[in-house]
Amino acid sequence: MSSLPIADVSLRSRHVWRRNLDVFFSLWKTESWPPFIEPVLYVLAMGLGLGGYVGEVQGLPFLHFLAPAFVATAAMFAASFECLYSSFVRMEYQKTFDALLATPLNIHEIIFGEILWGATRAVFAAAGVLVIITLFGITRSPWAWLTLPAAFLIGLLFASLAMICTAVVPSMNSFNYYITLGLTPMFLFSDVFFPVTNLPPTLRFLAWFSPLTHAVHLQRSLVLGQIEWTLLGDVLWLLVVFVPASNAALVLMKNRIIR
Repeated sequence: MSSLPIADVSLRSRHVWRRNLDVFFSLWKTESWPPFIEPVLYVLAMGLGLGGYVGEVQGLPFLHFLAPAFVATAAMFAASFECLYSSFVRMEYQKTFDALLATPLNIHEIIFGEILWGATRAVFAAAGVLVIITLFGITRSPWAWLTLPAAFLIGLLFASLAMICTAVVPSMNSFNYYITLGLTPMFLFSDVFFPVTNLPPTLRFLAWFSPLTHAVHLQRSLVLGQIEWTLLGDVLWLLVVFVPASNAALVLMKNRIIR
């Protein structure tokens, strides 16, 4: 028996990923446009509207400070909602997991395939934001294309956290707790709208542990071409959180499905 559940995962997980991708493309008329519309609304409302009152932040126009952060937050929300609501529906209502268990796939491979798909949705969302902010002239560097593999890593992490929540909630209504007490505070206090250095020391300390803080710093630096060695620390922290989160997700989901 492997010491870590993720060690039991094989390349067969790609079949779960491919199944979800096929469903996505069959629904492309409703699934493909939101990643492009939402960033336009954010840029117009927060960047151009609010930005007219804020001025510069860290030597940047507010829009240029804010918009790259949406590459990270879009990845967070896309992966989270995919592995919350969509995975729950596939598990409880469509009985997709039960059907997949009738194949050579094991439970860990099925769940990790879901996590991979959540990370892929994160890339789609990040790509939509990247296209829009590029059209607004905010993207300054060819390093910006690395935001897409970075979004995949961010997606893996938040998909794993979401899958933990999916494994323990009694119903879909309970997702409100995770969204309100988890995702929303990270969205508000993780370097998205203002530098975390503006926070009181205690909140600044807590904000450092937020994976979104490191995701935002990574994506903002890539979009603006501000490449420095500290970005490796951001990547490392995302990996440090992902490893236990993914293993916990595999264990808890296995327990739920077997129960």
